[in-house]
Amino acid sequence: MEETLKPRSSIAAPFIFLLTIVLQYISIFLEHHLKKRKSWNSEQMQLRGEIKELLKEAGTLSNPSTFAQAAKLRRMAAAKEKELIKSQEMQLKESKLSYDTYVRVLSISKVVAYLVLIVWFWGDPVAVVSQQLLQPFGRVLSWKAGDPSNDYIKVGVIPWLILSNRVGKFLSQKLPK
Repeated sequence: MEETLKPRSSIAAPFIFLLTIVLQYISIFLEHHLKKRKSWNSEQMQLRGEIKELLKEAGTLSNPSTFAQAAKLRRMAAAKEKELIKSQEMQLKESKLSYDTYVRVLSISKVVAYLVLIVWFWGDPVAVVSQQLLQPFGRVLSWKAGDPSNDYIKVGVIPWLILSNRVGKFLSQKLPK
């Protein structure tokens, strides 16, 4: 039986590690690119141009005889600014909704992937490592992976997932995006 587990467990540890790193990078990508993405649509750009023109016209009308006309232009610019703010708020709500949807889907897919890996490798070792390499942590890492044999520690799937997830978070924050 030990012979049949060896090929599967030899690729299991790197596979689980790479999967957790990919999921961490997707999470970082969503955080940086979708949450902070601000695209201005043509309506907002047009409103900004109209506001600039109105304020420029109001600035040129500085005589006492044209004060009423300048005030009217400033009020029109203020109304357009309120319209622009409403448009930006709507766009922010839409982008937040899409970001929240992507994050929810990613979280669900992480949970499903981790559960599948736990069920797949439950009771089987993910990796077999020499006892000297894991001297103080041997019992913790061999949790639910079977009995220790000779000078080797069998690493269980749950401790390996936890360790891989922590290392993946660390690497995804430290490496360039």
